[in-house]
Amino acid sequence: MYTLHYAPDNASLCIRLALEELGVPYATILVDRTTRAQKSPAYLALNPNGLIPVLETHAGPLFETGAILLWLADRHGGLMPGPAGPGRGAALKWLFWLSNTLHATMRGLFYPGVHVGPDPDTQKRFLAQTQARLRDQFSILAQASDVDWLDGDAPSALACYLAPLLRWPVLYSDHSGWFSLSDWPRLLAFATRFEQRPAAVAATVAEGLGPTPFSAPLTLNPLGIGPTDP
Repeated sequence: MYTLHYAPDNASLCIRLALEELGVPYATILVDRTTRAQKSPAYLALNPNGLIPVLETHAGPLFETGAILLWLADRHGGLMPGPAGPGRGAALKWLFWLSNTLHATMRGLFYPGVHVGPDPDTQKRFLAQTQARLRDQFSILAQASDVDWLDGDAPSALACYLAPLLRWPVLYSDHSGWFSLSDWPRLLAFATRFEQRPAAVAATVAEGLGPTPFSAPLTLNPLGIGPTDP
């Protein structure tokens, strides 16, 4: 059995979605970010970066969202093409893009001060630049021709990664109107379809994220915490 160290509505949600899709047994341990448990010696022994998630496995503790998803997909099958399968290269390309490009850019929304310091004007400019980059990146994905997982009904590690990334811009919006998922009909259709999957329903009920967690997220947060940690 796996053990997922999680916090509600954090990147651990991507892993919970994948575990639910696979139907494998797993336990959960809440990482209480209100007490900075992710920086405790016990947690740092699992992930020296002090970030969420960690998945404990027979092979030892795994961290980094993309790496965990790839490991689960290769171990259990069904979430990505296998190493010799057709479409493997495209799947890896977009998995790393989600991790290294889209998710990395999105972190600027969460803690701008970590990136540019405390000056409000500097943070405001940085947020505007981050928002523009994210819009460009969402457009790149929405226009891509080699992302079959975006339009189909088969379970996918890539879909498990993307869905929370469509949720968080709403929660971290500055109400300037910079982000509306309806600007990308293909992404909105994906979110609407994905949140109806039994695995997605199970995961989002467990974390209290509401009935339309990806297509029309509610601006709530069960424990007053967010999807990453500085």
